[in-house]
Amino acid sequence: MNGIICINKPEGFTSFDVIAKLRGILHMRRLGHAGTLDPMATGVLPVFVGYATKACHLLPDEEKIYFAEFQLGQVSDTQDSTGTILETHDFSGVTKEKISESIPVGEMMQIPPMYSAVSVNGKRLYELARKGIEVERPERKIYIRRAECTAFDERTGKGILSIHCGKGTYVRTIIHDMGEKLTCGAVMTGLKRIYASGFHLEECYTLEQVQKFSEENRLPEIIIPVEKIFSTLPKINLNAEQTEHYRHGVKLGLHQLRTQLTTAERYAVYGTPDGFLGTALTDKENDCLRIERNLCEPRKGTP
Repeated sequence: MNGIICINKPEGFTSFDVIAKLRGILHMRRLGHAGTLDPMATGVLPVFVGYATKACHLLPDEEKIYFAEFQLGQVSDTQDSTGTILETHDFSGVTKEKISESIPVGEMMQIPPMYSAVSVNGKRLYELARKGIEVERPERKIYIRRAECTAFDERTGKGILSIHCGKGTYVRTIIHDMGEKLTCGAVMTGLKRIYASGFHLEECYTLEQVQKFSEENRLPEIIIPVEKIFSTLPKINLNAEQTEHYRHGVKLGLHQLRTQLTTAERYAVYGTPDGFLGTALTDKENDCLRIERNLCEPRKGTP
């Protein structure tokens, strides 16, 4: 079994908890996921199964969309409502419009929170934070395509943000920084990811549903072919002879493929009769097509 199962991650589970649960359901060890979610978060978690795990870090679409709930007037050590409240402030006078205006869009730098899985000098930040140790964290470049306050109650200070962003973005840090700009503080109280790496929430299954499909021997019905995540890449189609060379690691000359090449550097490669083989990069200096990653199953009898 190879491909992708989109999971609707439940609240209270880490992404690794989901993998551990699925290993028991699928009776497989070779599983991986794309886009870690905190235990508080729910929603889209693509899980790669079998040979498809080799594609976990090759996703061409790394954009994500979240619905984030927040509470104004508070500051916590974790930047969300699961942590210790360090400060409380008056949020009167804050409007829905002011909230939307306080969130920048475009490319920017972000400092990861102490309660995160980022490693500094070989130590996970959350491990240091639990010991009361705070260290300097390097800024990371992030991208926010769109951010909007879609709901806000001026009486309670509770609201919802819609955030469309790139990989590596900490939404609770966006909310924390928003609270600083509004001078009243803010914490994240809930997070739902509705889109990630080309997959929508409507395509996801709960762990209970996957369990049922497994019991009914219907798992192939919910497995998404790994080639779907590369559907935005231009395609190269190889004939039977080229396919044999490619599968054995032989570099193909770009001149052999010139009628299929565009200005792109990265391609999805399809073989005859194998179908999707994986991804490749053009090396114009050496006039060859370099294999980036083979993602097809080995043929029977091939190690």
